[in-house]
Amino acid sequence: MRRIPTCVLSASEPPSVSNGHAVDRFVQIGSLTKVLTGTALMRLAAAGALTLDDPVERWLPAAPGTGITLRQLAEHTSGLPRLPPQAAGRDPYTPFDDRALRDVLNRLDSIAVRPAGQEEEYSNLGYAVLGAALAAATGTSYEELVTEHVLRPLDVAEVSADPDPARRLLAPGLFGGTRRPWTMAGPILPAGGLWATPRAAADLLVRLLVERRLGDPAPTWQTAGPLRWHNGATRDASVFAGATNDGRWVVVHRLNGDPDDTDRVGIGVLKESRQR
Repeated sequence: MRRIPTCVLSASEPPSVSNGHAVDRFVQIGSLTKVLTGTALMRLAAAGALTLDDPVERWLPAAPGTGITLRQLAEHTSGLPRLPPQAAGRDPYTPFDDRALRDVLNRLDSIAVRPAGQEEEYSNLGYAVLGAALAAATGTSYEELVTEHVLRPLDVAEVSADPDPARRLLAPGLFGGTRRPWTMAGPILPAGGLWATPRAAADLLVRLLVERRLGDPAPTWQTAGPLRWHNGATRDASVFAGATNDGRWVVVHRLNGDPDDTDRVGIGVLKESRQR
């Protein structure tokens, strides 16, 4: 069996690491990236650079008449499917390059699986389109706009699309090597491509949800009663981040483990802290 490196950070206990994980190594955070994308959207809207109800075609050369707005992309009500049409294989997002994104935008009306605004359906494709729209609205790259509008105001530095390979922590393989991570660069980056150290992920969570340094949380966050949370998973990495209204919080990152188990570990930590 492969080792499952695990890192747990919370409001109630000192950091816990096992099986070779570390609080200061960069790991893939998968769809937790969406929280930064959604927060950037809200910051740009507050600054008047765009509006939440801008249609996609205001900022991108998308097929007209889709009715899809930036707000709907952020709230997963755009009607777009979960994955880009090109996603496939062992490294599924590699085919989804800039050319593939342009093709998707030209066919956005036919790719949508239902009219915009009707139902919620979690969509990595939707967040790829949202990130592209935000980059177009600001005239910068996705990483630059996230740094300027989210990371720098929060004083968080250890988040990157392409961290130093020497500081990356990859999943261990069966015979002493490491597992090759998914390629999450290019258009899919805003949906799930960022890397962060676990301590940086914890700082993001606390400063966005507990301290509310940038105002009300973005609509990206999922809610369950008093809990706001988001998770993320790539080929061999999974993360759960959540905070409750009374200030309890937790970040769990694991390599090789089942993502559902990562979620359960995080929920378990929050429940135990409530009982103290």
